[in-house]
Parts: sequence; structure tokens; C-alpha cells
Amino acid sequence: MLNTVVRQIAFFEFERRVHEKRRDGELLTEEICTIWMDVQKESLGPSIRFEEEYKYFWTYIPHFIHSPFYVYAYAFGDCLVNSLYAVYENASDGFAERYLEMLRAGGTLRHKELLAPFGLDASDPAFWKKGLGVISGMIDELEELEA
Repeated sequence: MLNTVVRQIAFFEFERRVHEKRRDGELLTEEICTIWMDVQKESLGPSIRFEEEYKYFWTYIPHFIHSPFYVYAYAFGDCLVNSLYAVYENASDGFAERYLEMLRAGGTLRHKELLAPFGLDASDPAFWKKGLGVISGMIDELEELEA
């Protein structure tokens, strides 16, 4: 989950910064590498040391060229599942039935309709807090194990 959310949000941030900077004119490879490294350092923090060659790792991700900004779907999906899990943890009866009905709907409904039976609304910031809260709780558990 951390990889999905942290990494994909960092990818989005990299793309956003590159596109913003590109408005000013063509970018040199070194400028793109600098943006990549800035975002990686911000997202991963000071505990990670990067080799010099890592500045070119943005080049191995084809969707930056072929499908820009599609990474939001990973973080969205992860938070959606986590929010559903949070509802499941606190649900009384009927969660399994509502969940199976949601799965049966497949791609016939939009996420707003799929999530409504669970009391979730992706346009509400509480939805995202609920999903991120699941990750935060797991981090807390890991930190307790370390202590």
C-alpha cells in the first residue's frame, strides 16, 4: 500500500512539475532529472540514498510519455479499497452482501453509485482520510513492533 500510494503520488507530482516547467519552453534532460530527484527525495525522505544513475530512472516508466497522469488510478483504487476495509471493520451485518452486489455490478456503475451503499463518497475528504487512516494504522502497528 505504501508503494502504491507514495510512489504513484510521487509519479504524479513528477509529471505535474515537468508539465508546468515545460510551459516555459523545452526541457533539457538534466532539468527533468533534477525534477525527478527532487520529487524522489521529498517523497522518500532522508533515509534513502540514491546512486548517481538513479536520476535517469524516470526514463524507464513508459506511461510518462504514452499515458500521462494515469497513475492517479492506483492511489484512488488503493484508497477506495482501504475505505471499504475501514467500513468492513466497523460494519454490523450486511457488509458481505453489499460488497458482493458491488462486485456483481462490475463496470456498469460509476464509483459514486458503487460506494453509496457503504456510506462512502469519493468527493468527500473524509473518504480519503478513511482510506489513508488504514495505512496510518498499519504504520503505527509496525512502529509498535519495532519498539
